[in-house]
Amino acid sequence: MGTGTWWFTAAACAAWAELLVAAVLLRARRGDAGTGSAGTVPDPQALALLRGGRRAAVTVALVALHQHGAVAAGRKHTVRANGGPGRTRDPVQLGVHRSLRNALALRALALRPEARRAVDGLSAELGRTGLLRPPGRHRTARLLLAAAPATLAAGLLAEGGPGPGLVLAAGAPTLLAALALWRLPPATRAARRLLAELRERHPLPAHRHEVTDGRLVQLYVALYGDPALALFLPRFSRDGGLLGHRTPERR
Repeated sequence: MGTGTWWFTAAACAAWAELLVAAVLLRARRGDAGTGSAGTVPDPQALALLRGGRRAAVTVALVALHQHGAVAAGRKHTVRANGGPGRTRDPVQLGVHRSLRNALALRALALRPEARRAVDGLSAELGRTGLLRPPGRHRTARLLLAAAPATLAAGLLAEGGPGPGLVLAAGAPTLLAALALWRLPPATRAARRLLAELRERHPLPAHRHEVTDGRLVQLYVALYGDPALALFLPRFSRDGGLLGHRTPERR
């Protein structure tokens, strides 16, 4: 076995070690099957975060603030503050409201430091319950997954490198494993099961007049996203740029 083959074999072993560490980091912590310490379902912003990430959580926070008159649609598909945040003590809602010193589009709002810190705190909480892969571990795992193919490629640069058969035998499984781990969503299986159960218990109604509870509207937006926004808050969602695509206003 030539020196190049030895180098490639060592690189392949190192790449698999990186994949193994990444897989361990991506393992979900054992929580309490998706409910809080009192056996309650997570709040709508947490459910939105599990379903659609940071922007979805910020969207539900905006819905709650809009219901209290704290925010309104601005110009050119932005959202603006409309007075104080009211009586809310929710950290995400407060972080989002503090971010609205000027009218902002949803994408920019979700990246503001106050909003980011609030959503990151919610992410950490969900990570402790086993519904979300802990953000820090998830980021580290992705760095390792990105490094694994590079490590393998470095082994190919050695003088007198391996033959095509060895490259295929070692390289293909490494790349496939890295891709499979990369595609794991931040939300865990327990979170996806919880969302499916809630959608089954709360199917989206045909008419917005069937729902008068503002908290239930937030739940529908958390579970269904754009269809629920277009149903319950058509004007605010359209004018405020909350919809991911153009959706006709329902009457």
